[in-house]
Amino acid sequence: MTKIRPDTPRVEPLPEVLEEAKEAMKNSPANAANVTATLAHNEMVSAGVGRFSRRLLFKGTVPARLREMVILRMGWNCQSVYEFGQHTLFGLDIGLTQDEIYWLTRPVADYDWQQDEQALLEMVDDLFNDDCVSDATWGQLAQLFSSSDILEFMAAALQYRLVSGLLNSCGVQRDEGVPGWPEAPQATV
Repeated sequence: MTKIRPDTPRVEPLPEVLEEAKEAMKNSPANAANVTATLAHNEMVSAGVGRFSRRLLFKGTVPARLREMVILRMGWNCQSVYEFGQHTLFGLDIGLTQDEIYWLTRPVADYDWQQDEQALLEMVDDLFNDDCVSDATWGQLAQLFSSSDILEFMAAALQYRLVSGLLNSCGVQRDEGVPGWPEAPQATV
């Protein structure tokens, strides 16, 4: 599934913003200085994307574990290594395992997900493939979550599709310490 992405920035991070962002994020579970300094080229885009992303991450009402699974799955579907790496750090910080993060990159049926997790991953795949949640997936979601929660999960998936597209197209490079794609779990004997 690997797609070709720019291996150098098409839009260079603004140096003064980059240094400020590094300082501001030095105690964060993630280091998103390059994206901050890249999007700073357009104040409206930077403010809008940043504000909505922060609201979803820090003010949302859905369980953080499920939210991060949704974001990681969309990052994988979009083949945004920057987004996937950043949210690998967030995911590990809230309790996802390395193995679970790996399985988010495989077909949903290949892992023993809980019913709510499976429904959300199918929702992400539906949104990625058709920009509409299928009737079957919607039916599962409606049995498991409130309408408010479904809207928030969809918003998270679609916000990080937008972010992934911006990062991929601008050629934003991973910051120091941000992982890339996960490795397959080691087989146990």
